[in-house]
Amino acid sequence: MAELGRERAWDFLAELVPEDVQRRACVSYDPAMSAYCLTSLGQDLTIVPKERKIFAKTPSGKYLVDALGYLSQLSVLRYLVDAKDIPLTGELVKPSELPGGEIFLKGTHVLPLNKITGRFDQRPAEFLQKGKELGGFAADYGDIAVRLLPFPRVPVVVVLWSGDDEFPANCSVLLDSSCALQLPTDIVWSTVLMSIELMMFASS
Repeated sequence: MAELGRERAWDFLAELVPEDVQRRACVSYDPAMSAYCLTSLGQDLTIVPKERKIFAKTPSGKYLVDALGYLSQLSVLRYLVDAKDIPLTGELVKPSELPGGEIFLKGTHVLPLNKITGRFDQRPAEFLQKGKELGGFAADYGDIAVRLLPFPRVPVVVVLWSGDDEFPANCSVLLDSSCALQLPTDIVWSTVLMSIELMMFASS
């Protein structure tokens, strides 16, 4: 299903047993609404297969679903369809180390990590606060890092090194190696990118 598009993903999701999706993806299901509830980057998303719609109520959630819909909507659907009931490995890897991860190194798939350094260099408290607003928490990497959960089984660690007179600010991303079993690499790319873009979103 590597090339599964959005409409086909809706088709697949509609055919799945909700209890199975709940277990695999760590989501809840509302039988009255025939809808799944998924927490993504601290935002509660409602996914209604019958209507083929994804909703959110918070400003950040709406930004994630609407403005970043080109990234988030297929990623959400693929996560619900593909998620595996397996534990994290605890082994953090660079995105480029995933199978097919060379896509992260070239062309339009290069992650815009310069956005993070441009906004948060010399602002570690603001960086951490933004991560917490998105349901994340501090991680012990670099000068400062936040561990985000775009999906319950797919953590993304954003690492920031502050710049000084000798070295410029730098930012990197680390992933649990199990993400290669959860999602195709191109969907992992979309998932990481939507995490970066939501870090940049000013909700107030």
